[in-house]
Amino acid sequence: MVRPEMGWTWFDPPERNDTDQAGLVLARQAARVFASAEGEALLKHLKEITLDRCLGPESGDAALRHLEGQRHLVLHLLSLAARGRIGS
Repeated sequence: MVRPEMGWTWFDPPERNDTDQAGLVLARQAARVFASAEGEALLKHLKEITLDRCLGPESGDAALRHLEGQRHLVLHLLSLAARGRIGS
């Protein structure tokens, strides 16, 4: 449960420190992994089963939350790889 004094800030992504070497190394590794033909195929598949998918109106709360969690993970991987390409 969200504490009232927190408001909606819990939706905000954590602050990123671009000078963090470990984070930059991880981003570069993700960029290399997904730059290969196999990596591109994997990302395409992940997008198809998460971002390009919608659930019907009869879907329950648990199914909606599960899909949103999957979408968040795929978008995080895409963001990480993009940051690794830019930071290279």
